Amino acid sequence: MNNLTPSERELVALGAAMGSNCVPCIEYHIPEARKAGLADSQISEAIRLADRVRQVPARKVLDAALKMLPETSVGAQANDGGCAATPPTTEAGARCCS
Repeated sequence: MNNLTPSERELVALGAAMGSNCVPCIEYHIPEARKAGLADSQISEAIRLADRVRQVPARKVLDAALKMLPETSVGAQANDGGCAATPPTTEAGARCCS
């Protein structure tokens, strides 16, 4: 079942850590990647690639959100910086942040 090398496993773990925005995972897997024999340049390349990949859906969400606003409010920013204490619901009853 271990068809990946230790360095390949660490590259996958770094990509997953970046994709999930998990700082503790990054802090754990960078040293583990070094122990597995990866050079800092390889780790950096993997992290930068993972970051570019994760930015695609983030941009799509931003675009979708801005398209739902009247043209006069495009560019307005929320002040809360995150989800509300009580998750909002859509007309269909779907919830976010839950």
